[in-house]
Amino acid sequence: MIFNREDTTTIVLQENTSLKVFLENLKLGYLKIKNDNIIVNLFSFSKLTANDVLEFHELSVAHRKSKKSFVLVTDKVTYEEVPDHIIVVPTIQEARDVIEMEEIERDLDLEE
Repeated sequence: MIFNREDTTTIVLQENTSLKVFLENLKLGYLKIKNDNIIVNLFSFSKLTANDVLEFHELSVAHRKSKKSFVLVTDKVTYEEVPDHIIVVPTIQEARDVIEMEEIERDLDLEE
């Protein structure tokens, strides 16, 4: 599992593994990155379905409750195919944009 930290965001990726192993490794390494916004790069998976993306549901919800962003990046599944509480975008740059927007929203919520 590779963690690329950039400021307050960590990009997570792993090559040549199954989705199940990827998820297990992500959960094991989560304590290292729990205070960061997280981008999960899923480009290493040639086949990915909406059901596969739903495997990240529990981790996504828990992370977002801690007021941090959790964004999945893949071009195999669109945001229309998954529930609203799971964020899926097709590029790393769009993931960064989502995080930036969510940080602004969180800052505005704190000021009110």
